[in-house]
Amino acid sequence: MTASSAAPQPALEDKFSFGLWTVGWQGVDVFGGAIRPPMDPAYAVRRLAELGAYGISFHDNDVFAFDADPELRETAVASLRGALDETGLGVPMVTTNLFSHPVFRDGGFTNNDRDVRRFAIRKAADNLDLAASLGARTFVAWGGREGAESGAAKDVRTALDRYAEAFNLLGQYVLDQGYDIRFAIEPKPNEPRGDILLPTVGHAIAFIHELEHPELVGVNPEVGHEEMAGLNFAHGLAQALWHGKLFHVDLNGQTGPRFDQDLRFGAGNVRGAFWTVDILESGGYDGPRHFDFKPPRTEDEDGVWASAAACMRNYLILRDKSRAFRADPAVQEALQHARVHELATPTLADGESLADLRNEPFDPDAAAARGMAFEALDQLALEHLYGVRG
Repeated sequence: MTASSAAPQPALEDKFSFGLWTVGWQGVDVFGGAIRPPMDPAYAVRRLAELGAYGISFHDNDVFAFDADPELRETAVASLRGALDETGLGVPMVTTNLFSHPVFRDGGFTNNDRDVRRFAIRKAADNLDLAASLGARTFVAWGGREGAESGAAKDVRTALDRYAEAFNLLGQYVLDQGYDIRFAIEPKPNEPRGDILLPTVGHAIAFIHELEHPELVGVNPEVGHEEMAGLNFAHGLAQALWHGKLFHVDLNGQTGPRFDQDLRFGAGNVRGAFWTVDILESGGYDGPRHFDFKPPRTEDEDGVWASAAACMRNYLILRDKSRAFRADPAVQEALQHARVHELATPTLADGESLADLRNEPFDPDAAAARGMAFEALDQLALEHLYGVRG
């Protein structure tokens, strides 16, 4: 049996989900138009089910056109429902497109134009109704157009007032309707705007604590969005988990601080992908492993499905490697040498105070002479990642 055929296969309990905009992406970029035809959402659902996915997500306008009348909208939604019923796939997350139409050139919730802000909130509320009818429990908000290219164009403090107002209104709407839905803010530092509001996990979490219903709002970090800012994605996930705010996660691949590449998961920063899987599997996250990638322009439809399958396959491969790493006796010994376990012990014991520290003998020179043994530990992780330790 080859190593490839021995790789684990996706199962429903793995909770792998895909945005319809991923496999349905037509390969458009700023230098060239579409190279693949539009993909019917119902067809995408059926193909993803065949690959082993457990769910799908979508923007409203992935399912029906921006200007669709009520009859066309209902026809499109009925087609999607039929495919979901046929395959058994769920819809754990829904989001709203507040960035494609020219009306959103300056954003939705923070647009300087008050009429546009009112329309954006109404559009999001309509999509919350659809999300609830399909059983979605997470509503992701990516503010890709909420930002600016020049300093005078946007009063950022006032824009944050309007951003909070939108989340407060929509949060109250969810409560009033009795929907079992939480919101997840998806941070990104730039692209398409020069500077996007709430650019990182930390910015988003600080914002959330100023809302009227912070319990309803968490974050949806994305690999590429954090890494294009030079940040450590696994660390961002860990902080979101520490706050109890990791409501959803977007997985893809990125190669350092450049444009948002949206590579298939496991491509790009492979070492970062290893630690991403490690924290998701060990940190208490039980939501979907959601893939938000774009099949490259080089690919035909066969390549689309090959890249979608590879996202799941790479996650499972890295999960096996993470489990083997954690179970390795040599790793357990190296963790002890690195004193990682000591970090879980409170610096002050019960009943101690700062005064006890002041009276404690300590030889800083002796402590400084102790190595941390991190290199040996990290090498073991790399050897598991490289496949030379089983």
